[in-house]
Amino acid sequence: MTEETTPQTEGATATESAETLISYGDFVKLTIRVGTITTAEVVPDADKLLRLEVDFGDETRQIVSGIRDFVDTLESLVGTQAPFITNLAPRTIRGLESQGMILAVGDEDTFAFLRPDRRVPPGTTVH
Repeated sequence: MTEETTPQTEGATATESAETLISYGDFVKLTIRVGTITTAEVVPDADKLLRLEVDFGDETRQIVSGIRDFVDTLESLVGTQAPFITNLAPRTIRGLESQGMILAVGDEDTFAFLRPDRRVPPGTTVH
């Protein structure tokens, strides 16, 4: 190990070194489950927000997400499966409690939803 590296950054790529690295222990604290979107609505007076109702098998949760610019039609979201972080502390956004976060990639021209390559039961845990 050189003076420039630490146990946390040794072997990290340049991109990873610029980001904050987390431990595996921190990563496993996340609960990521596949949910099925059952409802998608525009949040009034918000340019980018959608209110989603998501079925996780044992419960339905409300998720508020800034994905409106990336959705062709609200109907196209209904029935879609995606991974969600489900153990985030609830957060109130525009008066609505958001009970998780959808996972997606990119922005602007590169935005895409992450989806299982086949249907899975709602609530399936991501490993």
